[in-house]
Amino acid sequence: MRLAHISIKVDDLEAAGEFYENVLGFRDVRSGVNRDHYSRHMTDGNIDLALIKYQEGATSLDSQVGGDGPCIHHVGFEVDDLEKWKAQIEDLGLEIISEPGVIPIKFVAPGGHIAEVAPAHHFDLEPR
Repeated sequence: MRLAHISIKVDDLEAAGEFYENVLGFRDVRSGVNRDHYSRHMTDGNIDLALIKYQEGATSLDSQVGGDGPCIHHVGFEVDDLEKWKAQIEDLGLEIISEPGVIPIKFVAPGGHIAEVAPAHHFDLEPR
């Protein structure tokens, strides 16, 4: 397992993106609409950083994470055996907040924060 992804919910996607790109040196990897939000994935060469902005009126469980304002939305881990991890999450009685069949699998971790697991290479910085 490895920490591979950090997602930040922002209220101004353009300003946040410019800051990470022009001040901190991140570069764009991919962007676009993903279910009920727009994601701009960037990298410093080591980690996938996603800046996300939810559509007005979004009501998914994902959109409610962290409340209405900006926040660190979730962290993502790549795992070798996704089904094993899903079973372990369920065995621990942790709440899965992703819709069935959606990958990565988001869940409420002990302590109340949101984490997700995805198969190896899901957050690769460059196409394989």
